[in-house]
Amino acid sequence: MIMKRWFLMLVTILILSGCGYNDFQSLDEQTKSAWSEVLNQYQRRADLVPNIVATVKGEAAFEQDTLTKVIEARAKATSIQVTPETLNNPEAFKKFQAAQGELGSALSRLMAVSEQYPSLKANQAFSDLRVQLEGTENRVTVARNRYIQAVQQYNVLTRSFPSNLTAMVFGYHAKEGFTVANEAAISTPPVVDFSKK
Repeated sequence: MIMKRWFLMLVTILILSGCGYNDFQSLDEQTKSAWSEVLNQYQRRADLVPNIVATVKGEAAFEQDTLTKVIEARAKATSIQVTPETLNNPEAFKKFQAAQGELGSALSRLMAVSEQYPSLKANQAFSDLRVQLEGTENRVTVARNRYIQAVQQYNVLTRSFPSNLTAMVFGYHAKEGFTVANEAAISTPPVVDFSKK
């Protein structure tokens, strides 16, 4: 009887050690860590927005609609509560992604419109904030790429044999990756027109 128990324990240990359980734990933590870095960079971007808006408000003739859209997009993006469970909830994840996408679009529009204001372009504080924002956008891209890679590794483990059996037994599901909000729009090449109007 005791020998049977020891044999069953040994078989169980061997099965668990070869089934990918520890790999799931490692890759799950890796995806959480990568996601935390994405959130860190999004927060850095959100923290820059009030300074940019305050600097731009000093330009009396600046388009109020553009500023309003940036302020609203920031409010929406920062109002969404993100928890580790967000990674496993496709609807919450898409909602968060959409809010961050809106903020990114609003900031891009703000930067494009600011080109029409020479005094704003000459403002050193605005110039410094613009450089910080560009650097932050680059950091967001790097953090997203790391998250995408971590999710890819996790999802491959989830779908590969024999670790897919472990995934079924322990309830591990594929994680949601980043998606593009409007894939058709970005697949259309931009129109470049050098003719003067």
